[in-house]
Amino acid sequence: MGNILEVKNVVKKYGDYVALNGVSLSVPKGSIYGLLGPNGAGKTSLIRIINQITMPDSGEVILDGEKLSPKHVQHIGYLPEERGLYKTMKVGEQCLYLAQMKGLSKAEAKIQLEYWFDRLEIQGWWNKKIQELSKGMAQKIQFVVCVLHKPKLLIFDEPFSGFDPVNANVIKDEILELKKQGSTIIFSTHRMESVEELCDDIALIHESNKLIEGKLDDVKREHKKNSFEVGILSDNIEGLMFDITQKFKVSQTNFKSLNNEIKLEIQIGTATPNELLHVLTQRGQVTHFIEKIPSVNDIFIQTVTK
Repeated sequence: MGNILEVKNVVKKYGDYVALNGVSLSVPKGSIYGLLGPNGAGKTSLIRIINQITMPDSGEVILDGEKLSPKHVQHIGYLPEERGLYKTMKVGEQCLYLAQMKGLSKAEAKIQLEYWFDRLEIQGWWNKKIQELSKGMAQKIQFVVCVLHKPKLLIFDEPFSGFDPVNANVIKDEILELKKQGSTIIFSTHRMESVEELCDDIALIHESNKLIEGKLDDVKREHKKNSFEVGILSDNIEGLMFDITQKFKVSQTNFKSLNNEIKLEIQIGTATPNELLHVLTQRGQVTHFIEKIPSVNDIFIQTVTK
């Protein structure tokens, strides 16, 4: 399907501070793309460039095959981490105003707003002022404003901030439905469990540089360490451990004396899983044998602290 967005060697400086150091990214069409990194990594600078709030010092951004230009504002929906609603305006009035800024006619905006207000069960909020809403309620309004013009590219920066678990789940389901309908979504968050649930691809930026990019499953496979979690019942734990440590590295043990079961985390190095399994079965009854695949959180911490 190709890429909806390509960032090519983008550099951004603020005085002597380098916010982005030749960063390149490729966001596949129809994907949910996790943009990850610690605070100060350069994520916000990149998002602001994609939204044309600021411009790069060098490099370029390509949106759906065209060099990014002012006309593309209508093709991007942006939910910023710092919300930007006018507190004294009424909800309906504000939504209509912002929708028309994105290129919708008043009639088109009303149709889309009616759909989203009904879908999110917020029909009674039309005449409320933003200042009368809770943080989570205002967040729902901002989400609606972001998506109602059906943009090609959606950028969500910490979209679950301010939501209780129930409403966070509602928005998560809506994000998945938007993807199903063909939207491409850049998803920036510090919630690694959400990345695991939602993202197809990820990129990790740290200290202005891109360190990781790729399909989530591929990235996790690349970072695995040939480590297995095993459980074994044995009447001769001492002999079992002697045999294992002759060939493999044991990094963690948990012994339950009640039933002579021991749980181990074992790195096999250049050996094969079958070789490890053979040693285990010679000394006892294997209760479980699972390859350890690192989580996104593991990969994030290991990469950033390396």
